[in-house]
Amino acid sequence: MGKGGGYLTVAAEEVEELRRRNGELEREMEEMKKEMVQLWRRTVVAEEAEERLCSQLAELEVESLDQARDYHSRIVFLMDQISRLSSSSLEVVVTNS
Repeated sequence: MGKGGGYLTVAAEEVEELRRRNGELEREMEEMKKEMVQLWRRTVVAEEAEERLCSQLAELEVESLDQARDYHSRIVFLMDQISRLSSSSLEVVVTNS
């Protein structure tokens, strides 16, 4: 039993070491799960923010396009007015001469 008892003591120590290490690994795994859940939540928040920003950007693009069209129409109108005034001014000058 002297020889066999030594093996049992070593085996018991190894089992205890494995149990301790298993407990450490389980705690590490739980911590990693918590971190993963936190990262997932932050990712969801970031994705929602990205969607809101994209939506706002699209609205601003539409608004800027509308403004550009309005300004273009106004410029064309003013150019037409200037052209008419220039034409009528020339006619007045020619008829007065």
